[in-house]
Amino acid sequence: MIEASGSSGVGAEPRESVVSARESYIDLEVDAKVGILTLNRPEKLNAWSWESARQLAARADEIRFNDAIRVVLLKAHGRAFCAGVDLGMPEDRITGRSPAEKSRNYYERFRQVHERFNVFSNLPQPVVVAINGYCLGAGLEVAMMGDIRVAGDDAKFALPEAGVGVGIDSGGDLRLVTEIGAGWTRLLALTGRRIDAETALRVGIVQEVVPVDDLVAHARALCDEIAANAPLAVQSIKRTINFWAERGMAEAMRFVAASSAPNFTSDDMAEGYRAKAEKRPVEFEGK
Repeated sequence: MIEASGSSGVGAEPRESVVSARESYIDLEVDAKVGILTLNRPEKLNAWSWESARQLAARADEIRFNDAIRVVLLKAHGRAFCAGVDLGMPEDRITGRSPAEKSRNYYERFRQVHERFNVFSNLPQPVVVAINGYCLGAGLEVAMMGDIRVAGDDAKFALPEAGVGVGIDSGGDLRLVTEIGAGWTRLLALTGRRIDAETALRVGIVQEVVPVDDLVAHARALCDEIAANAPLAVQSIKRTINFWAERGMAEAMRFVAASSAPNFTSDDMAEGYRAKAEKRPVEFEGK
């Protein structure tokens, strides 16, 4: 598959897509100054995985220097934006000869994911996120890396990580603190409670709610509105806002990696994943 991956200068030839050798979880097309990213695992409710994170960063690399893209629209195929981490991704995907080594390996993997996510969250182009259906856990973390979020009226939001025995490992809680404050972030993260689109609008997770049938068209119109403005000015505005909003983020993300890694080697996490996959209650022992 060849993608029109743009140029760092006029006249560059399209190059082969960086995800073409594998199944595409995230598709990219360019249409009239808008780069359209589509999460495309509808049979899994766009469940997130290490490969999803790799592909998101790879797509960001394609977009970054593409002069034809002034705005990015991130949307999903199917009935959910992203229902969270793929429960088919068990704890033994990351291995180690001892619990200490396994914890270290998780720490380094989280740091790698954070470094690659940074490419997406700091794209020069603004990112508009169109959210339908479930936006849970990793899905909400990805959505929070966008600049403007529009929800369909069917959207549901949650941070359910504590209910499966893991921390919030990709900075979604930190971005929520910036956007909605510490109190609401604690309520969502410590309980795992789901909220609807109107509540998400009221507390500031999303900026607009529209009927789900109008979601993509509405978000695309917003992209077109931004794309009509001077691109260098738009990018400068994004940089300065993000510089203030994300001050201290790099140091905080390193702490997130260190804090989360032991959770992913715990007995609680292993039992939490099993119970969730089997749709049964779980009793955590704190070990």
